[in-house]
Amino acid sequence: MNINNNNPITQPYSYPPNNQTYDDEEKVYQLLLDLTSVKDREHALLELSKKREAYQDLAPILWHSFGIMSALIQEIIAVYPMLSVGLSSHASNRVCNALALLQCVASHGETRSLFLNAHIPLFLYPFLNTTSKTRPFEYLRLTSLGVIGALVKNDNSDVINFLLSTEIIPLCLRIMETGSELSKTVAIFIVQKILLDDMGLNYICQTYERFYAVGTVLSNMVTQLQSQHSIRLLKHIIRCYLRLSDNSRAREALRQCLPEPLRDATFSQLLKDDATTKRCLATLLVNLSEN
Repeated sequence: MNINNNNPITQPYSYPPNNQTYDDEEKVYQLLLDLTSVKDREHALLELSKKREAYQDLAPILWHSFGIMSALIQEIIAVYPMLSVGLSSHASNRVCNALALLQCVASHGETRSLFLNAHIPLFLYPFLNTTSKTRPFEYLRLTSLGVIGALVKNDNSDVINFLLSTEIIPLCLRIMETGSELSKTVAIFIVQKILLDDMGLNYICQTYERFYAVGTVLSNMVTQLQSQHSIRLLKHIIRCYLRLSDNSRAREALRQCLPEPLRDATFSQLLKDDATTKRCLATLLVNLSEN
């Protein structure tokens, strides 16, 4: 892992941020030091995860400070044995606080590429691969998805290229079928962002197996929505289908397999106040028309 081990005390960033005091700065530096101490780490994780939105330079400080990223990775790895025997709420909350700090690093323009080059997202995949529906596991999956979601949010082709070299699409597809509504929403957001990149669209439409896997899950979600009525999920589903229709081979297939509820008025009531999504659906149907 290529991490620059500079001490935050000797290599400070532009602190304090707006509306912050030097007392706040000292508290953050103390919490950073506490992260390297096993006995103080849990409290430091909790407090820093609360403060991450208030400090614009927290991500580069986390990355470049001695021992911090290693401590966060240790927190993640320590949970692995619990994935097969049962995960307590306490353990889930603790590792999710560590994941929240990783999301901070993944979101920042200065540290995003460093985060990718170190292949840190791969440490999260065992969490995404779990199937238990208990609250500790669901919270862990959702927080892990949030880290990947933070990576794809900025429409960076390097991020998409990295994710396509991993198993993120199958992992997201399974969560889209079996997860909670929140997890499904973040998972399909990630898939949608991959599709919006030309490289991602070409990858998914390159083989019948990949297109079939994505199309089957989207179709199953449409079926589920006939009873669940989630406008958030429906928006993403329609946008995924619309993007797939930009590919000529996928467009031809969708003419045959687009779910009937998207062709008729099944969701008209759900979409009545969402002009943008209604327009996307209308464009999709025009794209799929034989003329």
